[in-house]
Amino acid sequence: MYLTVTARPRLPRPTRHSALFLVVLALLAALPALGLVLAAGAPVSAHGTPMKPGSRTFLCWRDALTDTGEIKPVNPACKAAQQAGGTTPFYNWFSVLRSDGAGRTRGFVPDGSLCSGGNPSFTGFDLARDDWPVTHLTAGATVDFSYNAWAAHPGWFYVYVTKDGYDPTRPLTWDRMEDQPFLTVDHPPLNGSPGTVEANYSWTGTLPSDKTGRHVIYMVWQRSDSAETFYSCSDVVFDGGNGEVSGVHDPGGPTEPPPGTCTATRRTTGGWSGGHQAEVTVTNSGDVPMLGWMVDWTLPAGQRVASLWNGDATYSGQDVMVHNADWNGALSPGQSATFGYVVQGDGGDDAATLPCRVG
Repeated sequence: MYLTVTARPRLPRPTRHSALFLVVLALLAALPALGLVLAAGAPVSAHGTPMKPGSRTFLCWRDALTDTGEIKPVNPACKAAQQAGGTTPFYNWFSVLRSDGAGRTRGFVPDGSLCSGGNPSFTGFDLARDDWPVTHLTAGATVDFSYNAWAAHPGWFYVYVTKDGYDPTRPLTWDRMEDQPFLTVDHPPLNGSPGTVEANYSWTGTLPSDKTGRHVIYMVWQRSDSAETFYSCSDVVFDGGNGEVSGVHDPGGPTEPPPGTCTATRRTTGGWSGGHQAEVTVTNSGDVPMLGWMVDWTLPAGQRVASLWNGDATYSGQDVMVHNADWNGALSPGQSATFGYVVQGDGGDDAATLPCRVG
């Protein structure tokens, strides 16, 4: 079943090797991760990045994976991105975000920084090059889009494309983007379990009919429950292709490491009649750096969070999700950060450990 996409107010031809690589990707990501299977689901959105057509961060992560889990890019542009920003952005391929974005584009994200969204951790992916991994498409075709779902939140997706005459060897600026998105997607359905490569949202839409040659499909995902906004560049070529990917190293069946791991422990720091205060310590328990974290739990009936500091919280009924603040998300292995909160309502904390995810 397809999602209806509605407007909301307000290189070379692919080779046999590249086709084989798509099959390998599909097997690694269990097919739904590339949006080849669409199913109806709850109306949610999340941390993530486009997988079909693949964003620079996603395809470079694929390109760089080895059978030992190390990041060793083969594609020249991906290598250059690593030289510019190290391997941390590769492990955090789903985190090209601005916590203060509020859906803003022109006048907010600087020219030349569109692919990183102006996030300094991902500036290597702004490099003006013509050898990024590329997806082959047919202008005017109706295609399935897939966007990785790393954590669930409501929101919208806005899908833009570059103007005719786009030159990948020049910095990408707003005057080289079409003024309006060619697709606007309102809260697409979730497939799979968030926090995995397999989880995705899928929708179907029609590509612009008048495009030829190299272009960038630019996606902006705007959360509706906070100002956090995600940005991404997907390099494409309109050459009659059907979604084939070229320019990505065939990983040869690597063991995909999780993009880091974290733990969260909670302790009560004070209590009184009708309320208490707690502190949560988040630790990077993995062996790779991370750029952000997410902790969630469910409050007992009758409790609510009255105030929270050193984190960005969203609430749904009794469910609480806390993301890192701008200054305490980047943690090297073994490093920790803390946030605190005050609860109104009787009863204390019901667990000393809480679910934690990198994001």
